[in-house]
Amino acid sequence: MPEPRQPYSFVVSREDWSLHRKGYQDQQRHQQKVKDVIKQNLPDLITEENIIMSDGQQIIKVPIRSLDEYRFIYNYQKQKHVGQGDGDSQVGDVIGRDPASQKPGKGEKAGDQPGHDIMETEVSIEELEDMLFEEMELPNLQQKDKDQIEVESIVFNDIRKKGMQANIDKKRTILENLRRNAREGKPGIHHISPDDLRYKTWEEKTIPQSNAVIIAMMDTSGSMGSFEKYCARSFFFWMTRFLRRQYEKVEIVFLAHHTEAKEVTEEEFFTRGESGGTICSSAYLKALEIIDKRYPPSSYNIYPFHFSDGDNLTSDNERCVKLIEELIKRSNMFGYGEVNQYNRSSTLMSAYKNIKKDQFMYYVIKEKGEVYQALRTFFRKREGGTVG
Repeated sequence: MPEPRQPYSFVVSREDWSLHRKGYQDQQRHQQKVKDVIKQNLPDLITEENIIMSDGQQIIKVPIRSLDEYRFIYNYQKQKHVGQGDGDSQVGDVIGRDPASQKPGKGEKAGDQPGHDIMETEVSIEELEDMLFEEMELPNLQQKDKDQIEVESIVFNDIRKKGMQANIDKKRTILENLRRNAREGKPGIHHISPDDLRYKTWEEKTIPQSNAVIIAMMDTSGSMGSFEKYCARSFFFWMTRFLRRQYEKVEIVFLAHHTEAKEVTEEEFFTRGESGGTICSSAYLKALEIIDKRYPPSSYNIYPFHFSDGDNLTSDNERCVKLIEELIKRSNMFGYGEVNQYNRSSTLMSAYKNIKKDQFMYYVIKEKGEVYQALRTFFRKREGGTVG
């Protein structure tokens, strides 16, 4: 007669496997170092000329120092060195320095010292977006008219005994197997039967989403040089990608202006050149007209953003201030960006500094790298979050 089957027994291993994972840990450490380097270079990377105006498929190469394993380095200079602690040394303390402090490759003359290995890592625009957008959101977003802002979503919220194999819930299946075996006096995980199988099911839910419209206004007058236009377009380029990636229901209206304002297509907004004088109130009037006709504040979160070099017809400044106050009444926030490379006193900023409204924000860009700071200023995450 066959011997009765012995119950299975399980042993929890307590061996230290950390050494076997060292390769994986080193890889994770290396990836974190690369990520840190990319983050440090974000202000320069996001204003790379080969990204702006691209089709979004660009790969950027970022130079980083190679990461070596810890090891002893021999005294290649053949000099005498002494280094010792005082008895209370901690990990990371520096107990001696090379007296030849001049870094390789930094002097005025050709040197004879070895340099550090520099390698290039490739990063896609999507990876840049992950880092850039993780700390950004539309500020003061509010829930509006639900009849127009609901979207369908699938939520897994039920467990059943029948279902598609792709939706099997492994954790609950194992738990059912453990319970059944325990009831039968055969504890452990074995003989998973069809009665043990559990499947996740989903439910379609209607989740309210907040509509939003962004009025992107850009000065295209003759005083806007290539640097000013480039910085403004860089800001709007990343703003557009941020909004379309993070929010399902957002519309963007593009306005270009000199002495007159007109609604343009996205392509025209990023490519067209203009000339002539500057009357900024023309853009604000156009924005008010569009909001009143197409985007009632009861249904939309409204965000006008205006970029300029600060030069405006002096007699128009007072009118601009009044129109901004009108826009603020209809908007969640008004953002003004000024590209002012030489930090001169601009007529617009001298007038706008007197606007004392929480919804009014401004940022002055003096160099390309500050486009990153402007984005973080306008779209930084506020305490309390927003209605998504």
